[in-house]
Amino acid sequence: MSQKKKFCTGALLLLLCWLGGQVLGEISDDFSHCLDFFYNKTPPKGIDSAGYQPICQRYKNQYHFASLYHRQSRAPLYSAYRLGLADGKRPNNTWKYEPQLVFSRASSEMTPFKFATYLDQNVIESQAMSNDYRNSNFTRGHLNPSMHQKTKENRQATFTLTNVVPQRAGSNGGSWNGLENEVLKRFKAYCNGSMHVITGVLPYESEPLRINNRVSVPEYMWSAYCCPSNRSDLPAHMQSFFPTHAALGRNDPNSGEEIVPINVKAKASKRGYDVRRMSLETLEGILAQRLAMSVSLFHGQCQ
Repeated sequence: MSQKKKFCTGALLLLLCWLGGQVLGEISDDFSHCLDFFYNKTPPKGIDSAGYQPICQRYKNQYHFASLYHRQSRAPLYSAYRLGLADGKRPNNTWKYEPQLVFSRASSEMTPFKFATYLDQNVIESQAMSNDYRNSNFTRGHLNPSMHQKTKENRQATFTLTNVVPQRAGSNGGSWNGLENEVLKRFKAYCNGSMHVITGVLPYESEPLRINNRVSVPEYMWSAYCCPSNRSDLPAHMQSFFPTHAALGRNDPNSGEEIVPINVKAKASKRGYDVRRMSLETLEGILAQRLAMSVSLFHGQCQ
């Protein structure tokens, strides 16, 4: 038996062998490798780091966005990115996982499931799997949506399970998709420079809901953007949307209406998946209450 084959006998070490023996691990307790995706290179303040893993989302040897991943919930709390106008169509869904969540010396490159001939139990325990979503009645809801990314590689990189959460179809393909398109139009029409976006989730306050008894389902989705340089001739009806704005959407039609009221006049397919537009300060107040953390999403409130 060759020395390399002997090296690949352990379960975790097999993971390195699938990746050609690469040792590129860089998992850390901060976002130091990908600060450009945050306004003023400053991640959100006030979030208790216990249980969370910062991930600089790397694909084809390039960083594309950042995610704060909760290991126990097997789902991200948020993803942060710079919005770009897509130069092509939505790519084919090639879903990926993160070897570096398993073993600190494993590859920092997200890896397509189809390239894995063997999935170590430690991989399965560390993060969500494609099988978790099968027959779950939930879609894979992007926090960083592919069509908010400029290049093909940028868009492909969003198809990692560390960037998605279980989202109801009525939200993902309905009201929340409408919000994403709305933000994209504002960026194209009124933002002169970079638009930094952070999109995340709010878990249930009471007993957690999970799919496959593994992956946490959010009760609400939230998003906020920062565009510090915008057109000086903003129309009056657009002035309240810059330099920042935020929104919070329902992911459960049976939730109470304290945070997001239900529009009874909405189409049946969208009813209960309403999205409430709000100021950045209002969203941060809701996050502070629900997460029990004093959260500041953008350094200096994007001023």
